[in-house]
Amino acid sequence: MTMPSAAAAPSAQPGNWVDPFRAYNFKLLINNVTEGHFTEVSGLGVKVERISYREAGSNSVVRAIPSRVTYPPVTLRFGLTRSAELWDWLMTAVEGRVSRRNASIVLLDAAGSAEVLRWNLVNAWPQEWYGAPLDAMSRELAIETLCLAHEGLQREVGSGPGPAA
Repeated sequence: MTMPSAAAAPSAQPGNWVDPFRAYNFKLLINNVTEGHFTEVSGLGVKVERISYREAGSNSVVRAIPSRVTYPPVTLRFGLTRSAELWDWLMTAVEGRVSRRNASIVLLDAAGSAEVLRWNLVNAWPQEWYGAPLDAMSRELAIETLCLAHEGLQREVGSGPGPAA
């Protein structure tokens, strides 16, 4: 039996309390350039489909075999500004010239200064856009929505403080 090294990051174990990360400090990087801070990110996920298989002669046992892997689109919600970077990227896809880029959703520590976790979207491109609802009677921020299709998801643990992966 091997013992964990003393240099290993703390992990949640009985008697060892580790605070979970906060969900409110994050940003989007596209090709390692910060594209802004967003109000919401959803859809980070992966699904491994299953194939049900019955062995001959054993009708009571159903085996589950992994099949195709799919990645749902990641939805970004952000405040409307004059910046045209994301709009221009979307328009290349509209014109039939999809520009695939590596994008990262970076989770920051509670102070917003150090990276603690990162999800990399491989070969991402804008799939959908929804404009901000406009209402003259409201005092809400104008929030746009952009959905990114991608071909894979990777997770990296940052060097900032926090729980281990």
